[in-house]
Formats: sequence, C-alpha cells, structure tokens
Amino acid sequence: MQHRTLGQQGLRVSALGLGVMGMSMAYGPSNDEDGTSTIHRAHELGVDFFDTAEVYGQGTGSNETLLGSAVKNFRDEVVLATKFGFDMAGETPGSGVNSRPENIRKVAENSLRYLQTDRIDLFYQHISDPDVPAEEVAGTVGELITEGKVQYFGLSNVGPQYIRRAHAVTRVTALQYEYSIFEREVEDAILPVLRELGIGLVPYSPLGRGFLSGVVKPAAEYPEDDMRRWDERWQRENYVYNLSAAEQLRKLAATKGITPAQLALAWLLAQGEDVVPIPGTRSATRLEENVGATDVELTEADLARIREVLPQGSAGSRYPASVMAGFRTD
Repeated sequence: MQHRTLGQQGLRVSALGLGVMGMSMAYGPSNDEDGTSTIHRAHELGVDFFDTAEVYGQGTGSNETLLGSAVKNFRDEVVLATKFGFDMAGETPGSGVNSRPENIRKVAENSLRYLQTDRIDLFYQHISDPDVPAEEVAGTVGELITEGKVQYFGLSNVGPQYIRRAHAVTRVTALQYEYSIFEREVEDAILPVLRELGIGLVPYSPLGRGFLSGVVKPAAEYPEDDMRRWDERWQRENYVYNLSAAEQLRKLAATKGITPAQLALAWLLAQGEDVVPIPGTRSATRLEENVGATDVELTEADLARIREVLPQGSAGSRYPASVMAGFRTD
C-alpha cells in the first residue's frame, strides 16, 4: 500500500482510507459482524486510515464503538479520524449544529471512550456553526492538541475564507469534502487554497454514493432508509443523464481491464499526492476491489476522456437545498 502525507504537520496515511459511516447508517440494513470483518480485511491490505463521526451513531456512539472495537488489537498501527459539530441533544439528534467549545470537549471525551483510545488522530469539525467563529473552534481544538487528546485538526464542508481563518489559529491538516468524477465543486475555489496553505484533501463519497461503482438502480428501488432514495442524482432526468455517463465510464474502464470503481478512485488519486479518498463499503470483496485502484495508472488520454464524459460533474445536487444551506461557502 502506498502512503501519502496530509498537511504539513507529519500525518502519513495509506493512499486510500476507509469510511465506516455506511456500516451503521444511510445505506439500508447493516450488522456489526460484517463491518468488523471488512475493517480487519482493510488492515490486512494495508489500509490504515479509518473515518467515523459522532453523528454516524445518531448520538449513541455505535459507529465509533464499532470502529474502536474492530481496531483494538492493532490500534497503534492505524489512524482514527472522527468528527464533531452536530447537535445530538435535540429531539432529532443531528438536525442542528453545535460547535461551542464545551460541546467540542464533550464530543472529544465521548469519542475517546467509544473508540477505546487515548487520542483522536484527526478531529474534524463536521459542519460549521453560524454562532461560533472559526477562530474559536480552531482554538478549542488547538487546546485539545496541546493536552494530547487530539493529534491533528481537520475541517469539513467549509469554504476558502473559513479555512483561512481557522488555519491562522490552529494549523489545519486536512479538509474533508465531497469530491469525485461526479462532484467537482471543490476544484475551483477550495483546492487552490488548500494547496497554498499546505492542507490535504480527503474526498468523501468518492464513488458518487455508489453510482460510480457500476451497480446502480432507480431511486424508488432502494429501501426507505437508504439516502439514494432521495438523492437528486437518482431522480428522473438526472438519473438518465448520470446513468449514461456511468455507462461511458464503464466502457473506458473495460478497455483498461479494471472496474468502474477502480477507474473513479484512480482518477481521484491522480489529482495530486495530497488527495486521500475514503470510499466506504461493508463488503470485504468491494474493499479489495477499491484497494486495487492504488495500482492503476491513468494516461493523459484517459483523464481527458473522463473530463469529456463529465465536464462539470453529475446532474443533480449532492444534498437537498436544506442541507446545502448549512455548508459554509465563505
């Protein structure tokens, strides 16, 4: 497994990480046994970067607990990333935001307990809080770093000015943001700032929530608790457009003897040594397929063809307008 450096503070991670959110939520029924087996297989294959969050357990800590238990016997060989920023105390956990200093500290203590560890390797602000300045958030995480409870500071779903303000207080190691052949918003204004400041990029949903995996069906055919049922990219004319693009990418992948998922991940890896995707899967077989992308080399002609197929990404927004309103673009 190749390794890459995120940020300028010394964090080295496998070129491909593993997002564990789907082992607890968002993609239909799941079970901890399959999740644990997949995490163990990832470790065997050299994946050492695992991503979770407080909100993935809907306030119960279940997703962090799953990850912490799975890696307990090799904790010092892996990098654990988790996130704070949602309000889990309300009637509907996760429906609001809360990055007040006291809540950041509370989440950190909970995460340390759930992950069964003495430090959080990478602690992200999951979503910004309009009532708490970036500087205050960064300062609080900086204190946790000084105390040894956190190793590195990360941000997620925020724009250039927010990144600059936070970084001026506590150096940001990585930004987590949706990025894939389907979703390229980060390229225009955000990625240049990350490279100016020496901040790594951790793309989530690198397979377009599965659309780029080569296995896809209309929204109505997914279970009620699967987010693809309401994702705009699976709706009506958007679905038709995106399905056509995915088929063209499948044909390109076939000419190279690889899968569509491997093509999509190899494309991301080709965007720079500071890019570390975290595809999520519950399946050890899918995991092995994804890891195979680290051995794929795309030519300039391949990259040009991909841009030709999807010059501006997919049709349809990555989140509903109500969710997108909570993402800071300043």
